[in-house]
Amino acid sequence: MFLSMEHLNKTYSGGKVAVEDFNLEVDKGEFVCFIGTSGSGKTTTMRMINRMLQQTSGTIKINGKDISQMDPVKLRRKIGYVIQNIGLMPHMTIRQNITLVPRLLKWPQDKMNERAKKMIKLVDLPEEFLNRYPSELSGGQQQRIGVVRALAADQDIILMDEPYGALDPITRESLQDLIKDLQERLGKTIIFVTHDMDEALTLATKIVVMDSGKIMQVATPDEILRHPANEFVENLIGKDRLIQARPSITTVGQVMLKNVAAITPDKLLKEALKMMHDRRVDSLLVTDDGGTLKGYIDIEDIDYNFKTATSVGDVMHEDVFYVKSDSLVRDTVERILKRGFKNIPVVDNDNKLVGIVTRAALVDIVYDALWGDEDKKDDSEDTKADAATADQGGDAK
Repeated sequence: MFLSMEHLNKTYSGGKVAVEDFNLEVDKGEFVCFIGTSGSGKTTTMRMINRMLQQTSGTIKINGKDISQMDPVKLRRKIGYVIQNIGLMPHMTIRQNITLVPRLLKWPQDKMNERAKKMIKLVDLPEEFLNRYPSELSGGQQQRIGVVRALAADQDIILMDEPYGALDPITRESLQDLIKDLQERLGKTIIFVTHDMDEALTLATKIVVMDSGKIMQVATPDEILRHPANEFVENLIGKDRLIQARPSITTVGQVMLKNVAAITPDKLLKEALKMMHDRRVDSLLVTDDGGTLKGYIDIEDIDYNFKTATSVGDVMHEDVFYVKSDSLVRDTVERILKRGFKNIPVVDNDNKLVGIVTRAALVDIVYDALWGDEDKKDDSEDTKADAATADQGGDAK
């Protein structure tokens, strides 16, 4: 087992119990979310993993080695750590911030420079940002740097303590997508503390629900939704998470439309306008020749720029919101509906356009989640009534 915690307890002076008999096993590459109300012990438990707090009793092992036998400073350098207020050093450049731990590990300068370039590329920020200071970046950009700094020394375990709690919803969702993508691509093990059930359901492969220092339930997101262990877990989930009622529909790919109106950036605006007319749509997605999603263009862009621009690439929007085809519907519905878009492009893991998901399709799913069983019941009752009528007719004859 990669990470194991056995009979873990933390009691403060005065007898206050913060964590009681905590037991958990984590496989390498898992994304584990600790969730619970304030004071549930989730952050205390996480901070015992890198010995920022010392457990009162119990053991924590990484790759079979008891961390109490390790040098705490060396241990922390092997574990990435991301906190809510980012924690970037304001007097250091972004390059220096990213390579902070590699410098402590005495990496060669050329290796650190290459690592910094690779890390900033992973979060889709330009290389010239490496020479800037944190104050010159937006809050979301700073948070991206905080994430890759935790990955820079190639640590296998990353601890994240409510890292996105102070961000606006759109930036927060973008960073959730980022960390999930990085975790899957790099195979890192992440322990993530949150108080937001939607965030836990979106990110986790395993959720640990805590209350008053004790584990209430450990399960996958689907198991948590379908089989909450007790009333506390039910209340934490909330009755508004309805998509669990449609087990037959699980991924976006199952509800997307595959006949997509798309055009390449080199095409003329008049060609885009003709395609919109022929397809009876007011916008087009833009892909390169290989089918990779690049952006979108709508009728307003053509109308406003028709006399001054020539190609689609001149006026297209590159900041297109999309979802992955293998994304779970229950993680996606709210994110799409609250944006108010009529449809959303769907891409595969190589960012190639494979379809669109429409609001109408999502309405059907939510409707079935709310009333599907009642409709089936009504249909069943109607069938019984018809049968009874037929029987009565037969008797009358």
